[in-house]
Amino acid sequence: MAYDRELAERIRGAISGVEGVQEKAMFGGLAFLVDGHMAIAAGGKGHLMARVDPADGKALVERPGVEEMHMGGRSMTGWLHVDQAAVDTEADLGEWVDRGVTYVRSLPPKSATKKPMGRKPRA
Repeated sequence: MAYDRELAERIRGAISGVEGVQEKAMFGGLAFLVDGHMAIAAGGKGHLMARVDPADGKALVERPGVEEMHMGGRSMTGWLHVDQAAVDTEADLGEWVDRGVTYVRSLPPKSATKKPMGRKPRA
């Protein structure tokens, strides 16, 4: 499923003042990473994937149009699926973007380098 380009553009506007943001195609959507951690993503049909503090997740899923993400048959604690109706206004979208950015800023930065895979070098 292709991501909602209008939603992605709205997210770009809401996240524009944040340092360390990168965009990356992931999970069939367009993810916005902060310091290497995914904070928010535009999905298809206006749906949003938001990363939140897991301690806040239970209260947030009580809101209309918000549910815990499920991927590969398992629940993803700290990841929420937010329906289009729950991000209709710029204020609503801004709240989700702020939640995602705030939570990932609390995590240690990811290393910019990846460990090499495969065989060990010959001696």
